[in-house]
Amino acid sequence: MSREARSSLRGRRLEREALDRLVATVQAGRSAVLVLRGEAGIGKTALLEHARDNAAGCRIARAAGVESEMELAYGGLHQLCAPFLDRLDRLPAPQRAALATAFGLSAGTPPDRFLVGLAVLSLLSDVSEQEPLVCLVDDAQWLDQVSAQTLAFVARRLLAERVGLVLAVREPCLDSELTGLPQIEVTRLNDTDARALLDSVTPGRLDERVRDRIVAEAQGNPLALLELPRGLSAAELAGGFGRPDTRPLAGQIEQSFLRRFRPLPPETQQLLLIAAAEPVGDVTLLTRAAKLLGIEASAAAPAEAAGLITIGTRVRFRHPLVRSATYRVAALEDRQRVHRALADATDPDADPDRRAWHLANAVAGPDEEVAAELERSAGRAQARGGVAAAAAFLERAAELTPDPARRGLRGLAAARAKYRAGGFDAAYELLDAAELSPLDERDRAQADLLRGQITFASTSAGASLPLLLKAGKRLEPLDAGLARETYRDALNAAMTAGHLPDGAQAADIAAATLAAPPGPPPPRHDLLLNGVARSATEGYAAGVPLVRRALDAFRADAVTREEGLGWLPFASRMAHNVWDFDSWSVLSARLAGLARETGALSVLPSALHMLVANRVLAGELSVAETLVAEAATIGEVTGSRFLAQYAALVLEAWRGREATMRQVSEAITRDTAIQGEGKVRTATQWANAVLGNGLGRYEEAYVAAERGAEHPQELGGTYMRSMVELVEAAARSGRRARAAEVARTLDEMAQATGTDWALGTSACARAQVSEGQAAEALYREAIERLGRTEVRTTLARAHLLYGEWLRREGRRVDAREQLGIAYESLAEMGVEAFAERARRELSATGETVRRRAVEERAALTAQEAQIARLAGEGLTNPEIGAQLFISPHTVEWHLRKVFAKLGIVSRKQISAKLLQSAQARPPLSCSRSA
Repeated sequence: MSREARSSLRGRRLEREALDRLVATVQAGRSAVLVLRGEAGIGKTALLEHARDNAAGCRIARAAGVESEMELAYGGLHQLCAPFLDRLDRLPAPQRAALATAFGLSAGTPPDRFLVGLAVLSLLSDVSEQEPLVCLVDDAQWLDQVSAQTLAFVARRLLAERVGLVLAVREPCLDSELTGLPQIEVTRLNDTDARALLDSVTPGRLDERVRDRIVAEAQGNPLALLELPRGLSAAELAGGFGRPDTRPLAGQIEQSFLRRFRPLPPETQQLLLIAAAEPVGDVTLLTRAAKLLGIEASAAAPAEAAGLITIGTRVRFRHPLVRSATYRVAALEDRQRVHRALADATDPDADPDRRAWHLANAVAGPDEEVAAELERSAGRAQARGGVAAAAAFLERAAELTPDPARRGLRGLAAARAKYRAGGFDAAYELLDAAELSPLDERDRAQADLLRGQITFASTSAGASLPLLLKAGKRLEPLDAGLARETYRDALNAAMTAGHLPDGAQAADIAAATLAAPPGPPPPRHDLLLNGVARSATEGYAAGVPLVRRALDAFRADAVTREEGLGWLPFASRMAHNVWDFDSWSVLSARLAGLARETGALSVLPSALHMLVANRVLAGELSVAETLVAEAATIGEVTGSRFLAQYAALVLEAWRGREATMRQVSEAITRDTAIQGEGKVRTATQWANAVLGNGLGRYEEAYVAAERGAEHPQELGGTYMRSMVELVEAAARSGRRARAAEVARTLDEMAQATGTDWALGTSACARAQVSEGQAAEALYREAIERLGRTEVRTTLARAHLLYGEWLRREGRRVDAREQLGIAYESLAEMGVEAFAERARRELSATGETVRRRAVEERAALTAQEAQIARLAGEGLTNPEIGAQLFISPHTVEWHLRKVFAKLGIVSRKQISAKLLQSAQARPPLSCSRSA
């Protein structure tokens, strides 16, 4: 470390201690992450050097973000991982293929960025097996978007690996990727340390008043203290005979560098400009470009002597501000000439994208040849999964396209890429600009569709409906298949939105769907769409037969990846809506498996939500809990936690833990992304109704259920589930007429579907508003029908309701039998509130329920339970890690804790132990009063 670097660490005790702890943690076998934040020149780079110099016995990996490289996908990540790529063959095949494609090492389908993140996590974990690894990333604010997202993903998943990750970020920075990671604000030096640092680098005696001025101007910034005195004359240093500088501090530091830059020979200035425009630091490329401009290698010597640059195995600037100052001060013509030389010096086969980017910065106006090259680069970036990079290439290509029609097409492609990258505002702007060009009818239809998709993602499902409807109608004569997919997405949006300010919109979409020409095979798509549309236009019963036939076809035949990800979410949802539990179980499990297998994290959260609801009704609350934990993991990875909270709402409503359910409900309603969507209000009211009925607070349940069922035009199933709760709450709160009315509606739906789930539910509802033998016959029918299904929670509640009715009829012995079955089932499943209600009812019959003491062990956390279940199913550590987005080392670390908590010593014992724990439920004893 240089004398200046050592001096710049004055006043950095807390920061050095934090870095030393990080290194010690890694050396001890655990991971650690730290983000250093601070203004330019505050000493972040020096602190990274401190970490490097004190990481004895550790391997060091480095990367740095560069402002002009921000549009090249995976550029920063490639810097970090390049030394380890010889280990790619040690990764699981899907991860190996994803990373190789992302880095352009092989061709393939665009990899999911989270699969790339898992591959990087596995790669770093593998490297750390040999020796501890410390990764140092400077200027992280200038990493390309996908590299920043990937490193943030890795940082959040590190746990039991010997990996340390330190990222330095210049403030102000509006990044969201690193939010929530451990961080330290690198603050300014106090006056004492500032004076000491200034004295250590200033030759001769410094006038006290000048020292005070420099210290004041530097504002505790170490680089400013090192740079501001440079270039001042002896008279200025001795007496302060110079003009005060009122520029912002960063500008003053840049000016200090420019004072050293301007006296340099013209050739040296040009060489520095080439280095500033070529951010990789490739000495060979710098030399080739300089030669093309007639600059000799000796021109670097004055810049090195001035302390602005170092040329060794790589080109390194004294500080990023040197690079930015050098580039900014150059004339536009000089920049264009340098970029042209760099483009000519870059191998078009080895690095075509960087060559295209240099060409784009070299031209002065529209240029079709360069625009076409950028378009090809966008295609390569898209193939690597770099959608943000593809958007940047296409945006620049559109700017450089001389032909208006072609410019519109490239602008439309750029808008689509921005949308896929999550840049919704930029996508809108590009779309607006593209629509000013002479697009043909098909392209205008595509623009309408894209506008609807952006609105769905950025605003609300409800607001997207008229746009999707417009796009569908426009696409009908042009592409029947795409038109049908658009109507599918519109109907799905209507179900997501729930009750809308303008309720006619869903009916309009349904009518357009029925009027549209049929799409290409397979016919199950048309069957499903037409069935849903007929339910919306002609009534629920009209569409059910078509939907049931479509679901049978989806269950019977295999689906491709594309069809599965596009159609199974809709099919699974509709299986729930038509009370087809078997199809719902099969299709939702198939969808979740496909989404996991392909890494489709845009689909997996909604698939998990449907599967959670399915497993809860099947009485498998422990399985549902692990699925909620998986959804929460995906939410942490993607930054979108809503669907995980939505899934948790279903689980907690049935579990009956009031405090937890309220927290989840409040978190959902606070989510600004979905406020105002009627579906959310319906779902939270349904959950409140389930909770109220479970707790026996029927007035509360009634109010919530009425609100959940007040919009019968909703296409979603939550409305129907709210009606089930409404019958019970109304009947138990003295509103029998209202209960009977809703029970009749439920029966009409049940007769239309004909499934045992629907008919059993209807029988139970009608029993609650009937009397005498009619009521008993209906309760028995409900239990018989529901007993033929997998819907165990509904069956247990039927036993509970029947037992309560029997007790009210004075038939205590018969009531005990039904209530005992209900209590045993509900307690075993973990449906706690309803189980407690059953226990109270049993007590009212004279039965006393005693709890047997069960051996207590430390409870597994949600993630430990997930890992235990998957290990019990025979998955290997790498397979578990791939599913849960953690490394195999972290899986092993969790399993050791699982073994200790369960009192076992091998994976073979896990399944039996988990089954034993699930079966350990409180039995009934026979202490009865007469």
